[in-house]
Amino acid sequence: MKNILITGGSGLIGQKITQLLEEKDYAVAWLSRSSKKRKSFVWDINSQTIDPEAMEWADAVIHLAGAGVADQRWTAERKQEILQSRTKSTALLHQAIEKSEAKPTTFISASAVGYYGFNTGTKLVDENSTAGTDFLAQVVIAWENEVKKIESLHLRTVMLRIGIVLDADGGALAEMLKPPVAAPLGSGDQWMSWIHIDDLAKMFVFALEKTTLQGVYNAVGPNPSTNQQLTKEAADAKGKTYLGIGVPGFVLKLVLGEMAAMVLGGNRVSCQKIQKAGFQFDYFELSEALKDIFKH
Repeated sequence: MKNILITGGSGLIGQKITQLLEEKDYAVAWLSRSSKKRKSFVWDINSQTIDPEAMEWADAVIHLAGAGVADQRWTAERKQEILQSRTKSTALLHQAIEKSEAKPTTFISASAVGYYGFNTGTKLVDENSTAGTDFLAQVVIAWENEVKKIESLHLRTVMLRIGIVLDADGGALAEMLKPPVAAPLGSGDQWMSWIHIDDLAKMFVFALEKTTLQGVYNAVGPNPSTNQQLTKEAADAKGKTYLGIGVPGFVLKLVLGEMAAMVLGGNRVSCQKIQKAGFQFDYFELSEALKDIFKH
């Protein structure tokens, strides 16, 4: 494999994966709404159009595209956007691969630990655990079902169920540390299955290169933390004031609406399957990950 096509390449994760692949001498192109960005092929999810040359060029596809689940309040319209940005983009890729004569051999798709539901308590869940029934779980189920259609085209297909990504430039940490004082959410006892962004990018490349990998793997680190622990250690690492009194659940519900369930609940997710496949983490402990993230 030489040519890697990435959807969602301009996002935090996409940029990290692109950088890592190019360091390893892969040729990387993005699927984008505009061809002005780096090497790109144009697609439009809403009109279901895609440059037919994209799949002819690609040896493998890394699919990251999808509207951010925590970027805006969940109106009915936003919920449709969250769902369709994933299902319609994957359906378009399926259509393009099916029509292509020179098909990619490998398809690596993002997924999410939201599959297991908003709150699985203290139970350690793995890839065989039951799916949740809430909104995000239904989104992930529909998304993975579209990916399975691509798998039926006889491509090696891997889905990585991503947890909370820790990165200095955005995502969960930036939101947690945005207020003047850092404080846990709700009780603070809910589990947060985190992964350092460098480990996540490395895992996508591992999935690309290890040709025996197939199916679903959890993309989380080995040591989940509680919300309280993550907030306190992140505040300490950043040099920010920490207040041990949690933001009450009813306040979060007033501010966030239905989305509050996502931050008040939590999942304790196992990464044993990807470790058994041979993946080695650089960041096992939360303190190590945060020290690296805030070293600059």
